[in-house]
Amino acid sequence: MIRRATEQDIARIVESRAGVSENALSDPSKVTLEDVRWLIVNPGIFVWEDESGTCGFSAADTRNGSIWALFVDERHCNRGIGRALLERASTTVKSAGFDSIWLTTDPATRAEWLYRRAGWRLIGNQEGELHFERSL
Repeated sequence: MIRRATEQDIARIVESRAGVSENALSDPSKVTLEDVRWLIVNPGIFVWEDESGTCGFSAADTRNGSIWALFVDERHCNRGIGRALLERASTTVKSAGFDSIWLTTDPATRAEWLYRRAGWRLIGNQEGELHFERSL
């Protein structure tokens, strides 16, 4: 089930982001608690929760029309959670008035293949990351 994130989800969101084996942050200080709190309020962060707890989250930045984050715990991959969270984030950006959406990700990752399968268009390379866009 997808639901809007709350302040009570912050610890799990930070834990999920920090615990990935792909798309690891080269500089963890780039993801601040202030960023997470802003995205919760302005409503960009959604979590997937099932009987085992929070399995993943997505964050859409309505200031610039981007997917700020999309992460699913590795033990919950290949269940459609990432696709569902990606669509929820895309809907959030569209509701904010954007006609297209963008994101960056590391090459040769599960995330890259998720975006390609979902019809996102690779438009370039940005500081070693792949830059994808999709019309909404």
